[in-house]
Amino acid sequence: MAATYVTSAELKANLGIGTLYSDSIVEEVCQTAEDLINQFLWFDSYPVAGAGLYSNNAIVVISAPVTYVVGQTVTLTSCGIYNGARTITGTYPYTSGSATLPYFINFPYNNQAFPKGYSLIQFAFTHADDNYHQIIPYGKVSGVDTKDTAYASTPAVREAAMNLAVDIWQARQQSSAGGISPDFAPSPYRMGNTLLARVRGLLSPYISPRSMVG
Repeated sequence: MAATYVTSAELKANLGIGTLYSDSIVEEVCQTAEDLINQFLWFDSYPVAGAGLYSNNAIVVISAPVTYVVGQTVTLTSCGIYNGARTITGTYPYTSGSATLPYFINFPYNNQAFPKGYSLIQFAFTHADDNYHQIIPYGKVSGVDTKDTAYASTPAVREAAMNLAVDIWQARQQSSAGGISPDFAPSPYRMGNTLLARVRGLLSPYISPRSMVG
């Protein structure tokens, strides 16, 4: 899917590069900027730590306390065969209307030993049985986006994406030092750990608390 926070056409116009470079190269830079920003923004999403499938019932372990409810549709990504939009049929710990979820059939837990800070969701999924296994690196489960204004239409997020995209593009074209000369003065690497710090002020109203741990 093409980047929406800063588009290929917008970045080309800002850089004044016209048709010198292929759309795919410019799009890669735009998508990189968007992916970086998304790691800091607030979404109704949580890490997926593991999953298993038994008799066409999938059970997914979420590395967060219970947050979704039965009947809600969520989208799984980076979870292998479980990817896609799924309608929840059961949860543990239980939520209103939750069906009984026999998680003990699939997982080495019991009611007393269930790990704190984790939760399970169940959904129907027609597929061969799949023994429980960890998902490493974590996958992701996302709820429906209910924000009044999408991030792609939020000016501050779009400005931040443009700033990052320009920096990333310039890093591809030249060194951060600009060459060696008698009056050379070292400077921080353009793609260093201060990259996001330069746009954090723009993103601050939208930053997820989970991205600020530590």
